[in-house]
Parts: sequence; C-alpha cells; structure tokens
Amino acid sequence: MTNTDIDRETLRALADGGNETALDRLADLADAADDVEELRELLDEGSARAGLLLTRRAVAAGDLRELQRICDAGYDEAGDELNRLLDTST
Repeated sequence: MTNTDIDRETLRALADGGNETALDRLADLADAADDVEELRELLDEGSARAGLLLTRRAVAAGDLRELQRICDAGYDEAGDELNRLLDTST
C-alpha cells in the first residue's frame, strides 16, 4: 500500500484517534483540493499543518483579517506574518 492508496475515511479515523500525521495528510489533501473550509476545520481541530497552509494562502492574498483569524485559532505564526505585513505597509 502506498501513501496515495490511503482513503480519506481511514485518515479521518486515524486523525480522530489523535494521529497528527493523518491530520497533516488531510490538510494536504484539502489544500490540493482548494478546500479552504476543510482547512479551517482542521485548524480548529489543532492541525498546525492546516495553519501553515492557510497562512501561506492568506499572505499570498494579503488577507490581514484571515491572518488574524488563523492566529486567533491558535496558529501563532499567522500573527507573526500579520505583524510583518502591518510593519511593511507603513
């Protein structure tokens, strides 16, 4: 069985059981599918990978409000990026 053979249902079951690697894989799949809502849900579940992916998207879009939301959800690096963007905009 290769990494691509693992179905979402299995990944979800593993993630629900506390497997962070499975949670990261779900975030990668959501990112590849351009499913921002799923990424947000995964961030709310504690996925740092989802936080990273959402932060990258928000920085690329210059979306300061989204960066604040991501930071508020617990991904501190989004706050760092938000502050960096605010500092460079003056």
